[in-house]
Amino acid sequence: MPHLIHELVTDRIQTLHREAAEHRMASRIQRVQRARRNVRRAQERLHRALSQA
Repeated sequence: MPHLIHELVTDRIQTLHREAAEHRMASRIQRVQRARRNVRRAQERLHRALSQA
């Protein structure tokens, strides 16, 4: 019985580590997407400013 409990605890710990890694990856992806949107908006503003000059 203690062996089974140990396996369950180990499995849960691995699951939590995997979920944390997935969360970190999702956060990085969101930051990259936000940065790309900001770059695109800045390029659009620059283009408008240059075309008005």
